[in-house]
Amino acid sequence: MSEVSQQVADDSASRLGAKTVWLHVRGISAAMLVTVVLALIGLELDWRQAGLLLLLTPVAISVFLVPELIQMWQRFAPLRHCIGLLDRGQTLEPQQARAAMVRTLNLPIHNFARISFVHGPLGAIAGVAAIWAANQWFAADMHGWQMLLFALMILLFAAPAHAIVEFFGLSSRLEPVVKRLWPHCQHRLDCEDESLINVTLQAKLLYLCIFITALPLVFIAVSALLKLDVMLQQQGVEQTRVIMHPLGLWIGLVTLLSLGGGIAMSVLTAKAVTRSAQRLIEGMNDVERGHLAAVDLEISSTDEYAQLYRGFNMMVDSLREEVRMLEITQDLATELHLDALIARILRAAADLLDADRATLFVHDPETGELWSRYADGMETREIRFKEDFGIAGAVFSTGKTENISDPYADPRFNPDVDKRTGYRTHSILCMPIVNKTGTRIGVTQVLNKNGGKFHQRDEQRLRAFTSQIAVTLDNARLFDEVLAIKNYNENILSSTSNGVITLDNQQRVVTANDAALAMLGIQAASVVGISAEGVFGNENHWVVDCVEKVMTDAESHSVVDADLQRPDQSSASVNLTATPMHDAQNQTIGSVLTFEDFTREKRVKATMSRYMSKEVAEQLLEAGESVLGGRLQKVSILFSDLRGFTSISESLGARETVSVLNDYFEHMVEVIFEHQGILDKYIGDAIMALFGSPFVGEQDADNAVATATGMIKALALLNADRKAQGAEPMQMGIGIGTGDVVVGNIGSHRRMEYTVIGDSVNLAARLESTTKQYGLQILISEATLASMTDPVRVREIDRIRVKGKDQAVAVFEPLDHHDDNSFPHMEECLVWYQAGLDACRRREWPQAVTAFEEVLQLNPDDRPSQIHLERSAYYSDHPPAPHWDGVWTLKEK
Repeated sequence: MSEVSQQVADDSASRLGAKTVWLHVRGISAAMLVTVVLALIGLELDWRQAGLLLLLTPVAISVFLVPELIQMWQRFAPLRHCIGLLDRGQTLEPQQARAAMVRTLNLPIHNFARISFVHGPLGAIAGVAAIWAANQWFAADMHGWQMLLFALMILLFAAPAHAIVEFFGLSSRLEPVVKRLWPHCQHRLDCEDESLINVTLQAKLLYLCIFITALPLVFIAVSALLKLDVMLQQQGVEQTRVIMHPLGLWIGLVTLLSLGGGIAMSVLTAKAVTRSAQRLIEGMNDVERGHLAAVDLEISSTDEYAQLYRGFNMMVDSLREEVRMLEITQDLATELHLDALIARILRAAADLLDADRATLFVHDPETGELWSRYADGMETREIRFKEDFGIAGAVFSTGKTENISDPYADPRFNPDVDKRTGYRTHSILCMPIVNKTGTRIGVTQVLNKNGGKFHQRDEQRLRAFTSQIAVTLDNARLFDEVLAIKNYNENILSSTSNGVITLDNQQRVVTANDAALAMLGIQAASVVGISAEGVFGNENHWVVDCVEKVMTDAESHSVVDADLQRPDQSSASVNLTATPMHDAQNQTIGSVLTFEDFTREKRVKATMSRYMSKEVAEQLLEAGESVLGGRLQKVSILFSDLRGFTSISESLGARETVSVLNDYFEHMVEVIFEHQGILDKYIGDAIMALFGSPFVGEQDADNAVATATGMIKALALLNADRKAQGAEPMQMGIGIGTGDVVVGNIGSHRRMEYTVIGDSVNLAARLESTTKQYGLQILISEATLASMTDPVRVREIDRIRVKGKDQAVAVFEPLDHHDDNSFPHMEECLVWYQAGLDACRRREWPQAVTAFEEVLQLNPDDRPSQIHLERSAYYSDHPPAPHWDGVWTLKEK
């Protein structure tokens, strides 16, 4: 435990008052003992007189000492109460602590005054009373001059000495108390109950001069004259008054001169000290009032005040710098544009450090370079170099400050900039810039300290500035980001086709984008700041009702397919969504209204986007309704159907069947739209899609075949998910036909359907069914293959005549959807397959049988090869008629 802590522990509430009283009692006892000893020596007392005086004086003094001690104890009670609270660890209110502090500071001067002006006179009276009692009751036979000297000794010597000793002793004793109370005073004194007694240094010096020097001198002079007179009388010298008069005049004159000189010197010294102290106080008052510019204490002496003035001036200089930095910081707070902000910071940094110029190097993490954002006084406004190059690079890499007084002697210094600009660098102070996350974001470099090199104090100033630079950089960047976000959001709102209006808590319009104003048919200047009631009025009061529901329930509300009336009596069909708007603390600060405009054009576009891709829908809307009328054009038609889905649906149930079909259609329609197809209709689990309607394209057939391939691959992914869920996989067949068909809106006036009619439609449907007989997933007609612009790998399956048609067609299988698992050894199989097909055309049946057998050895599951093998074997034993055309007629749809 430290000495102060030990003293604080000793001066607890339970002991401090007793020690203070005991200090007073010891002081009185010591003063009384010294006075009696001096009286014994100087008053020519015998042992009996001295003993009586020693016994009777304490009795006389106790008459006023006991009440005085009781008063002291009572006066100490409030202070003892506060110290007791602190001893018990309780909180001390600031006002209560300040009152206790004032009482503590006043206590020594109170005791000093009481001893000097009350206790001293009473002590002198008590001494006289003690001598009188000794003469009356004990026949002490003490003379009047002894009584007078004893009283003067108490009044002029003992009491002042006791007062001074107790003043300094009590001040020292109460110092730990002051240290304990000061923090609870909030480091200031402002007490209304008791004012602080102000005793000037001049008054203290005068008191010391008078009571310690002058009065003892008077006492010595008077006592010397009295004793000399008594001695002469005891020796029987006659005419003692004649003898004593010149001596008394001489002693009196010397005493007066000594008193005058002492008092004059004390006054002059006190004035000199007071004048110096007053200058210091005036300077402190100027600092307190904020008049730092006028404060400058000239050192005009060689005493302690010279050191005080020097320290005070240094403190004021530091305050000026801090105020200047604060002013600069406040000034910079008004600047948020990054380039201008950095320029102002560095100009201020160079000025504050009394340097020639300053440069900020910002780190670019993308290029790993440092580049100058600003270079004051230099024509070159941008300098780029690697992040570890030169002194700035070393500071950035290591994070350590560099203070270099001779840059050209440092091997890291790059003199090229000086050579290029004609500038001469004499000294450098370079410091890293670290943001609040501890990341180095750049380097501040100050050049050429005026008058020499940079000092440690300059480093401290620059360190404060780099902290400010880091903060301002973050603030400026944040401002730029917020501004960018604001512009971004405003651009989004202005460019979006939906109308957006924001309202505050009072339902006043805060913002409204162009689309909302167009829907309402009003101008921006006439809507911002207006209440929702005033903007929408009675005609559109349903909007106000929706807003009130949002503000009441704090939940979103929607109104579907409502009419928004405009001032020109027109209307817009809209969907309204009203949503509460919250701040960072999740408090409701308003609402957002989003209007989706459903004009006729948008209704058509939204409807058609369900059947075709966005691009085709937009072309259709641009062309107008004329393209929806009946006309003849070339179209590729795709039919797809799930195999055996009826039996699968029976095991699933109605709800699960719908879920599976929706999932299946979602994947398939996405592929159709991806290749510019139009969804014509769903037929149970079948899909009919068109390519080339309503607009004919060069790659319609290519898109149809690519769609079929994509649908097979999408089904494979879907089956993988079903297999993982333990569900049965699904199989699909796809047929594609191409040709001229009738395209248009067909139906009654109550219900129309945009579709196609023609032989190619029927052929595509038959080809989809035919895939089952040939064990394939895709079949396309020869017209489709002929219409394709980009060649794909196919194989001819057969020449068939579908049911209901007399004309034969060649059908082909696209092969791009196959892999090694679905069609192993494809290349070899295709060679043998084509050889077998050519042999059939030449009626070379044995060779055809051999070729198809080779295919089946490589791929036993190839159904077309099995069919052609069976035919070739049959025709080998039963050759067809000479007029046979090689066409296979299908008996089933």
